[in-house]
Amino acid sequence: MDQQIENQTMHDIGPVMGVFGHLNELRVHVTHAAIALLVTTIIGLVFANQLLEFLLRPYAVSIQSGAALQTLRPTEGIETYFRVSLLAGIILAMPILLYEFWRFVGAGLKEQEKRYFYIFIPSALLLFGLGLAFAWYVLAPTAIYFLANFMPNIFRAEWTAQEYLSFITRLLLWIGLSFQMPILVYIVARAGLVTAGTMKNQWRVAIVLIAVLAAVITPSVDPVTMLLTMAPLTALYILSIGLAVIGERQFQRSIEEIESRPAI
Repeated sequence: MDQQIENQTMHDIGPVMGVFGHLNELRVHVTHAAIALLVTTIIGLVFANQLLEFLLRPYAVSIQSGAALQTLRPTEGIETYFRVSLLAGIILAMPILLYEFWRFVGAGLKEQEKRYFYIFIPSALLLFGLGLAFAWYVLAPTAIYFLANFMPNIFRAEWTAQEYLSFITRLLLWIGLSFQMPILVYIVARAGLVTAGTMKNQWRVAIVLIAVLAAVITPSVDPVTMLLTMAPLTALYILSIGLAVIGERQFQRSIEEIESRPAI
């Protein structure tokens, strides 16, 4: 009788201990990530001046009267300094943050599910990096030059530090995220929610949606910048059709495996 009570007690405590064990693991990984972010942010503080000069280059090239940014509030300069340092810290710490995330999530995944992560995480980082490079080296110079020199006989470009850096970071972020289209399409196709045939047949609708997306994420209204944005997004859409074919086949195989299982 006592043994039955002890077994029942351990059975009741087991799930609770499991939950607390996962929470403790989460605490450890979050602590490691926070320490890494703190260290990289300190590194960002050391090199913040050089980073600010680097971010200022498109603006400096676009205007002739000097590239100094204005500050309209007493604390705006130091706020911008720390914000750029934190941004640099997040970028530098991203591999460690992803590693800690993977250690926490990967422990509960099967081997087949882990293989997807091994493919998707590097692919997502690569596409995001390509998006950042495209936004920085192609879009940002074109858009900033257009905006800084729009009707120069009437308007004089004197931008504030906060608005300019917010403008640059938003542009980089949204272009980087938009380059995740192939991965998103593959996931949706793998779930059976879209097919490659549908994407091929609806290419005209896709072009219109890409044009709308380009108009939303590009900061200027000139057609050159919009077309420059549409070109890689259209290429990514074509690539996404190929990935949709792969995802669709895998979805069909999953359905066939489920249907072939003997009924219980």
